[in-house]
Amino acid sequence: MKSFQVVDFNAPLREVDQPTPQPVGTQVLIRVKAAGVCHSDLHIWEGGYDLGHGRKPLSLKDRGVSLPRTMGHETVGEVVAFGPDVTPADRGGLKSGDIALVYPWIGCGTCATCLAGDENMCLKPNSIGVYCDGGYADHMTVPHPRYLLNLNGLDPVTAAPYACSGVTTYSALKKVEKDFATPIVIFGAGGLGLMALSLLKAMGGKGAIVVDIDARKREAAEAAGALATVDGKAPDALEQLVKKAGEPIRAVIDLVGNAASTQLGFDCLTKGGKLVIVGLFGGGAPWALPLIPIKALTIQGSYVGNLRETQELLDLVRAKKIPPIPVTTMPLAKANEALLDLQKGKLVGRAVLTP
Repeated sequence: MKSFQVVDFNAPLREVDQPTPQPVGTQVLIRVKAAGVCHSDLHIWEGGYDLGHGRKPLSLKDRGVSLPRTMGHETVGEVVAFGPDVTPADRGGLKSGDIALVYPWIGCGTCATCLAGDENMCLKPNSIGVYCDGGYADHMTVPHPRYLLNLNGLDPVTAAPYACSGVTTYSALKKVEKDFATPIVIFGAGGLGLMALSLLKAMGGKGAIVVDIDARKREAAEAAGALATVDGKAPDALEQLVKKAGEPIRAVIDLVGNAASTQLGFDCLTKGGKLVIVGLFGGGAPWALPLIPIKALTIQGSYVGNLRETQELLDLVRAKKIPPIPVTTMPLAKANEALLDLQKGKLVGRAVLTP
């Protein structure tokens, strides 16, 4: 099999040829059909996160990410073979030849958090494409059939991003669902932001005002149904948000997660509002602490989503016939170019690698 691996942080991915793995235990071997290129892959490739306030950057090595590593956590594949310990009950109706989305945010599988269905919050994560090899390859193994969600006719290329940008935005939106009757504010009009717009509509929300510093991405958000857009760098961005909302802003989802976006998100909220931070661009918290209790704000982090939410998302996509976000397909051999295009902000929507 062929894969493209991170062998050194900030270095070009290396093309690797090695024997195709055979599934052992409860593993499932899949032939990769599509692999999304996510901004989180950039953080892995670059080796860390900016924590701001002069702190030492958070190293991926300190988080247990070892090299070499085949990235790719937005993966769709065709089931090729099951390990010898997979029972008919384990398969849940899945069979060879089925096309399935890989749920990547797995944990240890045995702790109370995992057993409660929240493996994405496990303190001993084993996420596919992060802690073990993922979809930047033509084949890969999945630890158990329960992490394979049958697409049942959905297009593999446009469905691949549901494993991260999809479930990440779905889970974040659920955290502000009580405020769907009012316009919410979404920071970032990349793959996650465009996904959030389509999901918000399908979930019955009034709509969103989208903030982005890139005019092309604001145009994409408007085409995707944003109520309005705002340039985050505009000196009157806060005044624009308040005016365009037309009523108190009760919910903000920040898909950027830097000091500037979280400050503007914080400032535009009314009393009792909620700021949900998803993005990992980095930096230090910029808020005046007394304003948190004075405004009675909730600041909540949202980390991807669980397996149950991912299945709910796929069911919602089918039931509501949600249109996919813009996708740029690229051959697997151009994985490096895809990462560089993402790093330089050239992509609208999502790049998806196809072996």
